[in-house]
Amino acid sequence: MPDTLTLTDNRTGLTYEVPIEDGAVRANALRQIKVDEADFGLMSYDPAFLNTASVRSAVTFIDGDVGILRYRGYPIEQLATESTYLETAFLLLFGELPTKDELARFEHEITFHTFVHENVKTLMTGFRYDAHPMGMFVSVVAALGTLYPEAAKVDDPDVRLAQVIRLIAKVPTIAAWSYRHNKGLPFVYPDNDLGFAENFLSMMFKMAEPKYEPDPALVRALEVLFILHADHEQNCSANAMRAIGSSKVDPYSALAGAAAALYGPLHGGANEAVLRMLAQIGDVKNVPEFVERVKSGEGRLMGFGHRVYKNYDPRAKIIKETADSVFEVTGRNPLLDIALELEKIALEDEYFVSRKLYPNVDFYSGLIYQALGLPTAMFPVLFAIPRTAGWLAQWLEGIVDPEQKIARPRQIYIGADERPYVPIEQRSAGVRDLVAAS
Repeated sequence: MPDTLTLTDNRTGLTYEVPIEDGAVRANALRQIKVDEADFGLMSYDPAFLNTASVRSAVTFIDGDVGILRYRGYPIEQLATESTYLETAFLLLFGELPTKDELARFEHEITFHTFVHENVKTLMTGFRYDAHPMGMFVSVVAALGTLYPEAAKVDDPDVRLAQVIRLIAKVPTIAAWSYRHNKGLPFVYPDNDLGFAENFLSMMFKMAEPKYEPDPALVRALEVLFILHADHEQNCSANAMRAIGSSKVDPYSALAGAAAALYGPLHGGANEAVLRMLAQIGDVKNVPEFVERVKSGEGRLMGFGHRVYKNYDPRAKIIKETADSVFEVTGRNPLLDIALELEKIALEDEYFVSRKLYPNVDFYSGLIYQALGLPTAMFPVLFAIPRTAGWLAQWLEGIVDPEQKIARPRQIYIGADERPYVPIEQRSAGVRDLVAAS
């Protein structure tokens, strides 16, 4: 059987044969379907890209029906158990796991680029004391591009690599400083003797001690969270990174745009919504009543269900196990019992099972961040630190993809047809009147 799709246009009776490539048809193939020569041709209409592949990518594979997530072919379960964040970042960026020498060189380059220009400190102190950390993060990342004007040469492989190293290295510093600014604390400079996650915790929490020494269990937990959040295929922020990058802008500007997409409550703020929900429930004994209210349409079950996963999110399983090691150090988060009971009931209730509403990565991650002493406003920033590697991997792939042009979706125009301009004294109703009437 040929790998084609036969389409019949019932308006004209004409039949068309469209090639199928990798389980997809090219949307542009529909343009040949016209009612006459003046017709633009058929378009596909897919709000929110529910069933549209806009890129060919080798970075991340997801099979949401069975709960599979792989980076460059490696199962997320193995990476979370065996790897480090920087090794995982190397894999995402360059396609293969590094050798021992390659990893040592990569770690060295990242470590010695964690310092930021002193002008960045001046910029950050200019924000209000209560500025949202994510707003600060987006702004400062964009401003970094002005410090490295050569970054605009995105077609130069060496220049691209230099910016990749700088961004991965510097985002933890920016993130930690946004937290310190909110707290009214002096900024802590990077410590080149510490690993990636340890250094971040030091810049966040170091006070008067000569050397900050975080608990190894907390360091490992943060590494695992960073690995799990490093990439997730063509999500909202990755799509933004690729779309902005398609204009050939510098990666700092593109990454600031991706981070802005992550800032939204439907993307990077989901784990905060979970904590609010658990706090609202208040006690394990209130869980059954809350579940019944959700089923009757009086509330939402936050942290369950996913646009891609129609099975248990593999990242949620790993985070749930990681939470135990964190709580052994920090003490048990009282909201955990509510979360466990809510998960138990939901996974046994036909209402949620039939709708394939399983816990996602946000259900437990907020509990860990809270146990680490982090305010909810920092949650999307903590998401952005590891996702920087994924965004850059997606950006690098897009820059060298010969099929990619500047992103510009088509639209279906539904506005007014051509109409004559009306002088202002002849207009019978104002815009506000028309809106009020509607």
